[in-house]
Amino acid sequence: MSGSGLRSGQLADAAGVNLQTLRYYERRGLLASPQRSPGGHRLYPTETVALLRVIKAAQRLGFTLNEVADLLDAGRHQHSRRPDTGLQARAKDKLAEVEQKLADLTVIRDTLRAAIAAGCDDLVACAGSSCCPLPFAELAGRNDRADHC
Repeated sequence: MSGSGLRSGQLADAAGVNLQTLRYYERRGLLASPQRSPGGHRLYPTETVALLRVIKAAQRLGFTLNEVADLLDAGRHQHSRRPDTGLQARAKDKLAEVEQKLADLTVIRDTLRAAIAAGCDDLVACAGSSCCPLPFAELAGRNDRADHC
């Protein structure tokens, strides 16, 4: 690839990332070290644009950079990989994680709606109320609470 390829700025623009991201991904091993032009400029293969887009898409799906690195590594070694290391297995695990987060967020949403409906306006006063829907009231016990609802 003597003299051909994308310089850092061109690659960053094409992939929608910044130069610091390129350097960071190189340090993390997500991107191979690029070749250098005779003038010392980094030259990346054009396929690196697609790789960067894949990495960013995986991150948007909730995969950490460590998980992305593992997925990329598993893809490079498809013939020798275990069935539990590929995209299917990892996507199922990530989906279960996302579904748990959604369930947790649903509880939070419903609790906040209940706090609004109950007229909770003062955190300390609400905590002392037997009708407070916020979870700290349950943790502290409601036996000796005065009603302020």
